[in-house]
Amino acid sequence: MALLERWMQRSERWMYREGRPNRLAAALNRAWAIVGAAGLGPGRLVTLEVRGRQSGRVISFPLVAVSLHGERFLVAMLGEGTSWVANVRAAGGQAVLRQGRRERVQLVEIAPGDRAPILQRYLQLAPAARSFVPVDRHAPLSEFEGIAAQFPVFRIRSTNESGRGR
Repeated sequence: MALLERWMQRSERWMYREGRPNRLAAALNRAWAIVGAAGLGPGRLVTLEVRGRQSGRVISFPLVAVSLHGERFLVAMLGEGTSWVANVRAAGGQAVLRQGRRERVQLVEIAPGDRAPILQRYLQLAPAARSFVPVDRHAPLSEFEGIAAQFPVFRIRSTNESGRGR
């Protein structure tokens, strides 16, 4: 099992060299975005739709939504330079989450000092992220505090009560 885990981590890092998806990763991301938007994947898989800061087009990203203490969060597994993070910031946090239905949301960035427990929970739920976050998922909270500033986290706030929008 350890051998398979190491191989998967290497392949995941290869697909995202320099923090950007290569062609294979981009194709897989498109496929997972479709699955997440349709609500067919695991319950925590969502598709984030946000306006591109340069193109102005709606761009879709598959992400893992983390629930903790009754709230939902999105985490940037590739860290601060992640494209979707820059787009969310440029859009003032306005976005749409799709998971079988469309939900307008306001994404509110969490201060680095409050991110550690969310990052810890995220690594428990998102196996693919373990290749990119330099802390073991079983590590104490203090280790997550040491890296929290490197990984943006956003609280998800629904802005449409019906869950339907646009």
